[in-house]
Amino acid sequence: MKKFITYCLILISFVVKAQEKDKFLPQGNEKFADKNYVDAEADYRLSQAKFKKKSIASYNLGTTIYKQNQPAEAKYQFEKAIKDAKTKPEKHQAYHNIGNSLMKEKDYTNAIEAYKNALRNDPSDEETRYNYALAKKMLKDNPPPKDKNKDKDKDKNKDKNKDKDKKDDKKDPNKDKKDDKKDKGDNKDKDNKDGNDKKDKQDKGDGDKPQPKPSGASKQRIDNLLDAVNNEEKKVQQKVNAQKVQANPKKPEKDW
Repeated sequence: MKKFITYCLILISFVVKAQEKDKFLPQGNEKFADKNYVDAEADYRLSQAKFKKKSIASYNLGTTIYKQNQPAEAKYQFEKAIKDAKTKPEKHQAYHNIGNSLMKEKDYTNAIEAYKNALRNDPSDEETRYNYALAKKMLKDNPPPKDKNKDKDKDKNKDKNKDKDKKDDKKDPNKDKKDDKKDKGDNKDKDNKDGNDKKDKQDKGDGDKPQPKPSGASKQRIDNLLDAVNNEEKKVQQKVNAQKVQANPKKPEKDW
């Protein structure tokens, strides 16, 4: 009988936990609809902290941050949404918005890849297809800049070597013999240089690919966000204190 009661209590605890709903998400949605992005961000962050494996909170949070002109930080949240996403539509939307964030940063190469991933999850989305074509056009019209300093240094060294060779031709009567030795030395240096270049490329790996990092936020935005979070926590504490010790279970509502 005692075991039966224990099992019942465990079952009840699971049911109560399953019925626990995310009230911060709909609150954030309402504030987002009113374009109150700072307070919406606070609600989405509380939702994300309380329900860690739900991709919708991270996605909505990324969209809210994007609206506040913080594309790098928004991109970080979209990456998290992809990690927690369980369906292709969720991944499609997150990849699409990563592409938008990269376009805002003028990183057209990686924006193309993001839109490609979005289309892999939903090939029928015409908006993603349009943005993909636009990113390719922008990359064509704005190719990555070349390293001009490197070319200048190369030409400078080349001219310097030519001047040196001319002086050596006048001064050194045994030029042919020395040239043979010089050629051997140059070949050795070239081999060493090629080996070092290969090593440098291996060490770099994917290091040139930009990684998502949170961007710096303004002090005013941080202060407003902290105030919004503190207000939400106070409201929650007041509701908890006002509740009775034993509350009746309520029918869960949809989060979406």
